[in-house]
Amino acid sequence: MNNNYVLACIDGASLTTAVCDYAAWMSQRAGAPLKLLHNIEHRPQAAVADLSGSIGLGSQEELLEELTRVEQQRNRLLMQKGKLMLEAATQRVEQAGVTNVEAWQQHGSLQESLVELETDIRVLVMGVRGEEHREGQLGAHLETVIRALHKPVLVVNAAFAVPKKIMLAYDGQDASRKALDMVASSPVFKDIPCHLVYVGDESTASSVLNEAAAVLQTAGVSHELVNLPKGKSDEQLCHYQAENDIDLTVMGAYSHHPLRDMLLGSLTAKMLHKTKRPLLLLR
Repeated sequence: MNNNYVLACIDGASLTTAVCDYAAWMSQRAGAPLKLLHNIEHRPQAAVADLSGSIGLGSQEELLEELTRVEQQRNRLLMQKGKLMLEAATQRVEQAGVTNVEAWQQHGSLQESLVELETDIRVLVMGVRGEEHREGQLGAHLETVIRALHKPVLVVNAAFAVPKKIMLAYDGQDASRKALDMVASSPVFKDIPCHLVYVGDESTASSVLNEAAAVLQTAGVSHELVNLPKGKSDEQLCHYQAENDIDLTVMGAYSHHPLRDMLLGSLTAKMLHKTKRPLLLLR
């Protein structure tokens, strides 16, 4: 496989087109190959389990054979559907100007598949929700994938718009330092103005922001420093994003222990629920 490619997860959900468009943009800005992945998870069908336990002994074997045939046919249809989606996605990214693209279909757990590929992933692009989820819901795999990978994950939640301004939510912790390093070093963000935002007391804001600003300054990244007053960070960031027409937010993700997040709530999860623009998350 090509090293350091942009990987886009394609599932046929309403955000698939936007995922293709952002992946194509990311691939071209980074000068990296693009891989389109459609993953098929084989989940036991409830009907098989329920019926096999209630039918009579004489007919059980025949019915189970029929259920097996139905499941095999279902899997064939899922594979055909996935191949059609990949063909359409390939055509779309090629029309956007991507010349180095590969389509791939895989079976099994999405999380396990991505962990196996992690070494070669430069950026993972996926929708905020999948094919089976309603508006406002988060995808079933989203949090586990973000927590499992130590590569940037671009979470798409809206139709594509060329990012003209980005916001870097910075608090000085390890995850946000990784986000800072990516903004400073990646060709993706070259010539895109950055709003460097810290939420908290003014007494600590200066040292935290100046530290990060020095990195951006050295890298030649155009930026402005913003200290938002202490409060609910997700509300502050989303409000600032909307007021300043920010196209993309970059931030550290799930920097606390899952138990703490469960008790106090995770800023990452709140941002995923509330923000109206894509999030680029790093751990």
